[in-house]
Amino acid sequence: MKLYHYVHCPFCLRVRMVLGLFGIRYESIVLPYNDEKTPIDIMGVKMLPILTDGHFKTNESLEIIKHLDSNDVLKLRTLEGLEEFKQLENYLNQLGSNVHSLAMPYWIYTKEFDESSRKYFQEKKEIKRGPFSELVKRKEEFILALQKDLKELENQLNPFYGASTLRIYDIMIASHLWGMYVVPEFQFSTKIHDYLQKVGKECHFDYHKDFWS
Repeated sequence: MKLYHYVHCPFCLRVRMVLGLFGIRYESIVLPYNDEKTPIDIMGVKMLPILTDGHFKTNESLEIIKHLDSNDVLKLRTLEGLEEFKQLENYLNQLGSNVHSLAMPYWIYTKEFDESSRKYFQEKKEIKRGPFSELVKRKEEFILALQKDLKELENQLNPFYGASTLRIYDIMIASHLWGMYVVPEFQFSTKIHDYLQKVGKECHFDYHKDFWS
């Protein structure tokens, strides 16, 4: 089993969390962000994560999770068609917009990027979000919006999202938020921080494992 992924990518993180939760051994392949050839050769398009497992291969994170969670422990198959699942996806899109605006200018200076992949990433992302220098100037605006969204999240934790046990919702939420730990001007509330750490502990998740182990 091979996982091709980026360290910062929330859709990659959710797959890594599930692999950790179930203790599944796999070969971790962190691709440089400017490597277009590898994903196109495998799937025909530059999109990660990609999981290959024998004849199985896909670059859709939820399909990967279904493959890994054949007994539906995380309730993905049960919940996916519900209106609440769609509402959570919409919430995460909103949440992710502020997270990315805050975190992208910092992600590019982590060990994941070299000069070439940093330049490629920045040029690609600035097409949609505008210059990173302007995003940094607007950080207080993004922080306030994110804090408002996280206050809404806090009300749903019991101690996991709407439940007493870990489900796919928690994997999806935690993977979107974990990258915010890189932003020095931002601090999670104690409740959100404890929640993220609890999800991480259950998933045996180490964000930097591929670089520092």
